[in-house]
Amino acid sequence: MAPPPEVVDARSGYCAATRTFRSKRADVPLPADRGTDVVTFLASRRHAGVVALVDAATGRRVTFPELWRSVAGAAAALAAPPLSLRKGQVALILSPNSVHFPVAALAAMSLGAVITTANPLNTPAEIAKQVADARPAIAFTTRDLLPKLPRGAAGDGPLRVVLLESGARLPSDDPSSVVATIEEISATPPDPAARRSRDRVVTQDDPATLLYSSGTTGPSKGVVATHRSLIAMVQIIMTRFRLEGSDRTETFLCTVPMFHVYGLVAFATGLLGCGATVVVLSKYELPEMLRAINEYGVTYLPLVPPILVAMLAHPKTLPLGQLRKVLSGGAPLSKDLIEGFREKYPQVEILQGYGLTESTAIGASTDSAEESRRYGTAGLLSPNTEAKIVDPETGEALPVNRTGELWIRGPYVMKEYFKNTEATQATKTPDGWLKTGDLCYIDEDGYLFVVDRLKELIKYKGYQVPPAELEALLLTHPEIADVAVIPFPDREVGQFPMAYVVRKKGSNLSEREVMEFVAKQVAPYKKVRKVAFVTEIPKNASGKILRKDLIKLATSKL
Repeated sequence: MAPPPEVVDARSGYCAATRTFRSKRADVPLPADRGTDVVTFLASRRHAGVVALVDAATGRRVTFPELWRSVAGAAAALAAPPLSLRKGQVALILSPNSVHFPVAALAAMSLGAVITTANPLNTPAEIAKQVADARPAIAFTTRDLLPKLPRGAAGDGPLRVVLLESGARLPSDDPSSVVATIEEISATPPDPAARRSRDRVVTQDDPATLLYSSGTTGPSKGVVATHRSLIAMVQIIMTRFRLEGSDRTETFLCTVPMFHVYGLVAFATGLLGCGATVVVLSKYELPEMLRAINEYGVTYLPLVPPILVAMLAHPKTLPLGQLRKVLSGGAPLSKDLIEGFREKYPQVEILQGYGLTESTAIGASTDSAEESRRYGTAGLLSPNTEAKIVDPETGEALPVNRTGELWIRGPYVMKEYFKNTEATQATKTPDGWLKTGDLCYIDEDGYLFVVDRLKELIKYKGYQVPPAELEALLLTHPEIADVAVIPFPDREVGQFPMAYVVRKKGSNLSEREVMEFVAKQVAPYKKVRKVAFVTEIPKNASGKILRKDLIKLATSKL
């Protein structure tokens, strides 16, 4: 018997024959030449842009010709002694946001080196752990962060260091590790012959980045993405912002950290291929962000939910100049937050995105005000994307409006977890499906809704309780400013919901009142049975609740 025809429902994108969802967005083209690396791809793009990067603090501007001359010069210097960076070696970037960050990343990737990034707020022990795993041959960092680097921990000898800041001078007290400054190597005359050298030919299938996942539910893992992954995401970003072929130059304010997958893919690579101007904030502070928005004519503001909350909570309506769109990612926005922001700033659209380090950033997004009005959604699947909703118990692929684990497949999906075959096999199927670990459903119009993290489900007497559902309910209480719900171990029931609550100023809300508020509105197995009051909820840089920290706190006295 012949297999059933693969008919895709135009409204939802669901194909009953294959039990998969297809993106409703048009596919983006990818280069047919497998020998095209992401840096060559970016530099070859035609656009009308003039200024590539702006330092928000100093006003320094870097034009596109200056950017690509710096990248070529830095690549030439990195390939030559004493740096001698080679294809397949790892280059670490430990730095706050700066106009030098993209130069370092692009120059290293053009040689076939693999970029790994670290959060400047990490402790020396955390950085040492990443260095021991990734074994970088070279590190880009600033003078202030030098003490956080471990000594003599490179893959092939001493860790060679390039200072990544303007006006830097080589320190006389440590000449052995600091070899050069970014400005020195960027001024090196490029070597056209070296680019064609056989050992530097980079293909789409070669690894480009090694980024460590946030580890909100467990230890972080190194995620390997290829040049093809980055090229695909560059094309998706240009399509999302409608920048391809546009005569209008958009100005983006980079508030998100470039060490994060979204910051690296969007601001240190993607937007530089389409003529947009990126205004770089070294760190987020609300007054400095507002000054930059108005001084540099920012039209797009990518941010994480905590910044959006701060803008809404501010007692005044903030001056936002020419700002047209806010792009939020990292954690879902509530209906109240979206509606409150629209009421306060009616001239600004809110767009959202969903993604993982393992998906090289965006897997779904809302790309218009109309799409964003579907409250609670992460958006439509990105171009070139297939999805499955899989029952975590039976492994059955589910249809429209059924909740299960989201699996996605597309050219941007990671290659593997670094040196971790077991984790790779548990997360990525042989035919390319990425198991996201997120409980989701896709509705009849093709919109993705994230219900919770699969690993964060609370198991009460066999019943599954999503923490996000209880958090959304608790946030409707007039005296609760913020909340996180975690599983608390119990011998009789397995686990029960425990809430960490931040009271609003002046509130004397009690534990009993919190539990009664929930009990009146949920099934018995979903009741909150323990409450603790805290001054703030721990979250990572993108606004995700660090439940593992709260679980550790809650169980430390058991």
